[in-house]
Amino acid sequence: MKKILVLLLLVPALVMVGCTPAKPATPAKPALKIAMITDVGGVNDQSFNQAAWEGLQRAQRELGVTAAYKESAKDADYAPNFDTMLEGKNDLLWGIGFMMGDTLKAAAEKNPKQKYAIIDYAYDPTIPNVAGVVFKAEQASFLVGFIAGKMTKTNKVGFVGGMNIPVIPPFEYGFMAGVKFANPKAEIVSQYAESFTDAAKGKSIAQGMYQKGCDIIFHAAGGVGNGVIEAAKELNKFAIGVDRDQNYLAPDNVITSAMKRVDNAVFNMAKDLQAGKFTAGVVAYGLAEGGVDIAPSSNKLVPADILKETEALKAKVIAGDVVVPFGKDSYEAGLPKNFAK
Repeated sequence: MKKILVLLLLVPALVMVGCTPAKPATPAKPALKIAMITDVGGVNDQSFNQAAWEGLQRAQRELGVTAAYKESAKDADYAPNFDTMLEGKNDLLWGIGFMMGDTLKAAAEKNPKQKYAIIDYAYDPTIPNVAGVVFKAEQASFLVGFIAGKMTKTNKVGFVGGMNIPVIPPFEYGFMAGVKFANPKAEIVSQYAESFTDAAKGKSIAQGMYQKGCDIIFHAAGGVGNGVIEAAKELNKFAIGVDRDQNYLAPDNVITSAMKRVDNAVFNMAKDLQAGKFTAGVVAYGLAEGGVDIAPSSNKLVPADILKETEALKAKVIAGDVVVPFGKDSYEAGLPKNFAK
């Protein structure tokens, strides 16, 4: 009888336990939405716009971010493109390139609750809802210049710039410094195309330089640089790419590239944002931060001994033992005595 009583007492308890409602599941946190607006080069420019999109695609794969882009065919498209992406309720809006600096500033000041970021532009004073990502392009340019100075057979190399805006001279003078550091007797010829999209003009400029004795040309010119590389292929000369590893465009002709890791910057920003962090103000990437470097494919065409010297030079730049100029004034003041501390 006692056993039956115990069982009867237990049944209600078991029923109560079985009927206890489960705790409601914590709602899934909505995926971050990040969008970018390209400059006039477009998302397939083989340069920094494409690198930015690759960084966002990586964030989509690895972090679950919802990524989107809007291409700009002309400068006048920047403002309406920002407005369109703002309506999409993105957590972060990227402007890719110096050329949209004023437009992004106006958008950010008009929409203070929206987070913005921009490549190759630093605001002074800073804007509370904007991260300006800049790169020490002169450091990578110095290294590829060193390679060019070591590899030239004619003692004459060239530089082709896109538009003469503040973001380009660091490439030019860093490259010139590297060439002279490796080969003080080398001559450097420079010319600007006043465009980032006119590949035909880039090809014409490069053809003229090659015909006048240059055997290696470095470009920092966006789509214009595709023409430089095409000229190198046709004339069987050497070229140096920019922003991305551009060896794939001409495997026998692009000896190295001055990489600007826009993809890493875009991915890192997404990762920080996912963790609840947003760094407004200036974010700088150099050799030490893994933001610039020479291309991984450099070992295909650059002799091993030169690459070894280049790596040693890279270590000195990171340590601050070699100071790289980033413009005309620092170049003229730094050659040759102030290069090495």
